[in-house]
Amino acid sequence: MRFGTDGVRGVANTELTAEFALRLGRAAARVLGGDGVRSVIVGGDTRVSTPMLDAALSAGFASEGIDVVRLGVVPTPMVAFVAQRLRAMGAMVSASHNQYHDNGIKLFAAGGTKLSDDVEAAIEQELDALQTPVVQPGTIFPVDGSHAADYVDHVSQIATSGGTGGSRIVVDAANGAAYRLAREVFERIGADVVLVGDAPNGTNINDGCGATAPDALAVAVRQHGADLGIALDGDADRLIAVDHTGAIVDGDHIIAICALDMRSRGLLHHGAVAVTTMTNLGFHLAMRDAGINVVTTDVGDRYVLEALAAQGLALGGEQSGHVIFADRATTGDGMLTGVALVDIVARSGRSLADLATSAMTSLPQVLVNVKVAQRVPDAVELLHDEVTRAETELRGLGRILVRASGTEPLIRVMVEAPTAEQAETVAAELAAVVRRRFA
Repeated sequence: MRFGTDGVRGVANTELTAEFALRLGRAAARVLGGDGVRSVIVGGDTRVSTPMLDAALSAGFASEGIDVVRLGVVPTPMVAFVAQRLRAMGAMVSASHNQYHDNGIKLFAAGGTKLSDDVEAAIEQELDALQTPVVQPGTIFPVDGSHAADYVDHVSQIATSGGTGGSRIVVDAANGAAYRLAREVFERIGADVVLVGDAPNGTNINDGCGATAPDALAVAVRQHGADLGIALDGDADRLIAVDHTGAIVDGDHIIAICALDMRSRGLLHHGAVAVTTMTNLGFHLAMRDAGINVVTTDVGDRYVLEALAAQGLALGGEQSGHVIFADRATTGDGMLTGVALVDIVARSGRSLADLATSAMTSLPQVLVNVKVAQRVPDAVELLHDEVTRAETELRGLGRILVRASGTEPLIRVMVEAPTAEQAETVAAELAAVVRRRFA
């Protein structure tokens, strides 16, 4: 196995095995454990395979002399938060938004930062060259729940309004890593919380719930007469919101709302925001009209993080709901973003629906995920001629993006056009080409 867009990911116990997790822990310890860093923070989500992989990964780190601080079932951003506070490495066992039969391992360098391509390559090289360890083994400590209170404090402190006025919020924890903490976080800022997706059984993570299935949240918001809804994904590093009418508010709109708010308060460093190539063209047009510069990166929150660090920016993210407040966190955090969004609603006195509508207007966008026989990392090059022909149909009034998934055997075809009908037609034509060539 090799690193993808965000860590390593595959079918648990088939592709991602306990043996591999053990070796990955050893290799990561050797590459990341320099400069006196001799401890790692390990968390996981609610998948049935997570305890097995957690144990194997922890054993790998310990066999290389690294002490393992285990947090149990916690969100990915909490792992990064504790790693930052303790200047330790971090590891999260989770396949994020994938279904339960998949699992993955996300690694953080000392201080809770994402890994660069070069560091990932070094770990892969070390995987191929492992020898029997000859060091004093580290200690694997019992699950430590003492960091949860500090993390809840950290997340809730982004709110500056002094309370939500008792707003009713539905929070969907996706039967995932935040199911124990979500209520506490949003009640801390004064919300009346209706919690759903909080009964994990090992196989129901992301199953018809959470950020990958926000329609269930929309129904709950309307049923409970809530002001808005927050849908986290399986490891709670991203969110999708729903307004009081049940309309979905995606990551592009959330970032636009936050960018405008931060700019008004003098918090948007250099008057710019970083997003990926998947971001809707409507976002770019709205930011241009608002006088906010947009930095565009490859798909993946780690590339957004690199751009934020390189240019000293405060805000960035992805359409999928990864939103990064660089002054407050080293990674995307769904609950932190949710609190920020609720706070903006409270301070503005406006509904989320009103804020989202005024922040930007999305061009019709169609995304087709085509399952292929195996991963095709050079899909862009192989489909260049077909994409060029499709772009001529749009006459410069839209946008086409074709890319291979970094975590699954999928090729993603995204088309934006002046009308939904045109976007659907062009996307269907390109998807058919992909199926013929690679399925």
